[in-house]
Amino acid sequence: MSSNAFITRQIPEEGITLLKKFCQTVEMNPYDRPLTYYELLKQVKGRDAILTMLSDKIDAHLIHEAKGLKVIANYAVGYDNIDINAATEKGIVVTNTPGVLTDSTADMAWALLFSVARRIIEGDKLTRAGKFTGWAPMFLLGGDIIGRTLGIIGAGRIGTAMAMRSRGWNMKILYTTQGNRNVLLEEKFGAKRVELETLLRESDFISIHTPFSEKTKHLMSAKEFSLMKRTAYLINTARGAVIDEVALVSALRNRQIAGAGLDVYEDEPKLKPGLAELDNVVLAPHLGSATIETRTRMSIMAAESIITVLSKRKPENCVNPVVFTSWV
Repeated sequence: MSSNAFITRQIPEEGITLLKKFCQTVEMNPYDRPLTYYELLKQVKGRDAILTMLSDKIDAHLIHEAKGLKVIANYAVGYDNIDINAATEKGIVVTNTPGVLTDSTADMAWALLFSVARRIIEGDKLTRAGKFTGWAPMFLLGGDIIGRTLGIIGAGRIGTAMAMRSRGWNMKILYTTQGNRNVLLEEKFGAKRVELETLLRESDFISIHTPFSEKTKHLMSAKEFSLMKRTAYLINTARGAVIDEVALVSALRNRQIAGAGLDVYEDEPKLKPGLAELDNVVLAPHLGSATIETRTRMSIMAAESIITVLSKRKPENCVNPVVFTSWV
């Protein structure tokens, strides 16, 4: 049976090659930018499969218009850009790319932690501008990491990997999770599961790894920042809207917390007013999974998911498995 797939952005060639071996037609967004909603709406019509990005809005209307669509393979772990209920009602399988980007995202979180705590970006800018005049005892003092307390909000795959990397710095680990207790972190690394308020009050570094949902929207807002230590740092590589960015700007500007390292934003790629002007925040352009190896594995996993579904088999990374029993 012939099949037709569309890829919404350029991805590593390995995934494209896999799809071309299976699908009769594979087309891709020709632009070096995201498609507009209406461009995407036009492209999904008549497709058997679409390989989408987190930035693509796959809402109920688009799903309704995509007649004959069988699978949406999201090139991300998260899938809050997709109306899962609408896809399920239409019998469309939705997949994501879990696991393959765990380590690269945890590494990125640590890179942000180091960068903001040791004021590396500030120092780099100053040095490039020719303003480094020599060592001084009070120059660009940052915060120690060794022996401090690391708070993990969301102890899933990435949160666990983030916590495990703290061993070299002999850190105490606190964590919160919406699911079951994390036995690995507790038994092997001495982590302690606590309520969010306790984590905020006691942690020196707080790293967010929770999925985005209506429950986690603005999980970190003015009240939460008021509970944090003035010497504490906030790291976010999860979803931007988990943080109330306006409240964060206020907390950083007033030195209510020491600093923040962000890889994601509430209205990405736009920043809330004032954020870019602050010197106690490190701003990365959503680089969590941005390594050659990780993005290649993501492209392969997404392509394999499409091939599996079009072969009428259930992929392991199906996020709405209930649809598969009726679809096949």
